[in-house]
Amino acid sequence: MSGAPVSALYDLQVDDIDGKAVKLEKYRGKALLIVNVASKCGLTPQYKSLESLYQKYKEQGLVVLGFPANNFGGQEPGSNQDIKQFCSTTYGVTFPMFAKVSVAGADQAPLYKWLIEQSDRPKDAIEWNFAKFVVDREGKLIARLSPRSAPESPEVIASIERALRK
Repeated sequence: MSGAPVSALYDLQVDDIDGKAVKLEKYRGKALLIVNVASKCGLTPQYKSLESLYQKYKEQGLVVLGFPANNFGGQEPGSNQDIKQFCSTTYGVTFPMFAKVSVAGADQAPLYKWLIEQSDRPKDAIEWNFAKFVVDREGKLIARLSPRSAPESPEVIASIERALRK
């Protein structure tokens, strides 16, 4: 993992699903599970498990952050409002959702540029929807996990629990 200052995460600003600016500083002291999500993907049912993780660990300090992205197979074509409605009505999502971003290519969101640079694979692009990044309470990326790693898998749970202990 690279030696860039971990505070750089907290310097970033993103828009929530309703278009309001959110400084990631808001999450200082929390463990984060950051996931690029999509509504029309074979992995979309992971929303249910992500919500379960959030409910299980939020009192301990975990926040799941969902970032819709349409980079892979056009699997997130809707507007932010369409996405918000789908997530709440289909999967009962209560964790913070953000405005649609690009997680790959020339227009890659600064957050995803930072996450990839901090990972153990700084030259590897996001491979698909539902890639997972775990950040500890100090803003340090501690795990980059495959889209195929189910939220309830031992490797995801172990990473979250390690982030919560920091």
